[in-house]
Amino acid sequence: MKSPARANPRHRTAFAPWRGRRAKAALCAAAGGGLLALSVGAAANDTSAELGAGGLVYARSNEVSIESETLFLSMDRVTVDYVFRNTADYDVETIVAFPMPDIEMDPYGAVSIPRFDDNFLGFTVEADGRTIAPELQQRAFANGVDVTELLTEAGLPVSPLSYYSDTLDLASLPQETIAEFVERGIVMAEYDPAQGRYVEPVEPIWTLKSAYWWRMTFPAGADVSVHHDYTPAVGGTVDVYFIEEGGKEMLASREETYCVDQSFVKGLRRRQSEARARGEYGYTEHWLSYVLTTGANWAGRIGHFRLIIDKGSVDNLVSFCGEGVTKTGPTTFEMEKTEFWPQEDLHVLFATKVVQ
Repeated sequence: MKSPARANPRHRTAFAPWRGRRAKAALCAAAGGGLLALSVGAAANDTSAELGAGGLVYARSNEVSIESETLFLSMDRVTVDYVFRNTADYDVETIVAFPMPDIEMDPYGAVSIPRFDDNFLGFTVEADGRTIAPELQQRAFANGVDVTELLTEAGLPVSPLSYYSDTLDLASLPQETIAEFVERGIVMAEYDPAQGRYVEPVEPIWTLKSAYWWRMTFPAGADVSVHHDYTPAVGGTVDVYFIEEGGKEMLASREETYCVDQSFVKGLRRRQSEARARGEYGYTEHWLSYVLTTGANWAGRIGHFRLIIDKGSVDNLVSFCGEGVTKTGPTTFEMEKTEFWPQEDLHVLFATKVVQ
């Protein structure tokens, strides 16, 4: 059972998917905290992997362990610092993979991603201070089936991001291709019996799965430091609906996922009321997640794990599930564990005051 962290009676802290329209105006709304419908899955810990016939296959390493991990999470930046140790008496060469968030296309939603290119999080990685140029694997899935080759044969990009810049023209596909793609759940389109054909718009609904990967050699008995940095895809809403009348179901969800409790709700309602009384917009809600459980793919437990969460402003509130969390600064909260075995992913809720 999850236990809420107690760092401050008015600021909850503790311990998973982001939520992500096609026009530039919609992108601005997303960046400003608009209601996000397109789902963007959480970023993850590094994991060991193998190159299989279908691409990367995540696997467990029995020789290389994580001696320490420092994870910093904020709405603007995520950094991870590892120290890996090869416990074997021989060098180990392996593939290290960083799974990117899934992008589930939704024609009715806004996209909550920082940038519109393949490296949509601006991911960078270094090993012992040297910059690594990772490879990028991208695959397309529909209804759980890999449809990458089908898209390629049809002359379509695996990455659907070009859809949001109006450069992906699915309506020009042959009618038989559209019909097959509709049946397979790759695209959404309406069939007009009067015309005897599928008509515009033809919308992509496949899921993009991406992972950066690189080869690393871990010298026998030696430590290797790995650092990466990226801009998170933060979802959110234009208000904090779960504290309003009729928000009971949403509140129950926040309680389960982010360990929101009544003291948090009471404090947020008071702040929202005071802000509105001053003629201010008040508070909005944002979510950030991190797949921590892939850290269990390395040998043994994480020797020393340190989590730092920065809520960004003293006016903001934050809630997440965890144990032994302490407030270490005006906006920061920390949790440390030794011999840590990650069994749950991180889910962080930020209630942020709109600056006018």
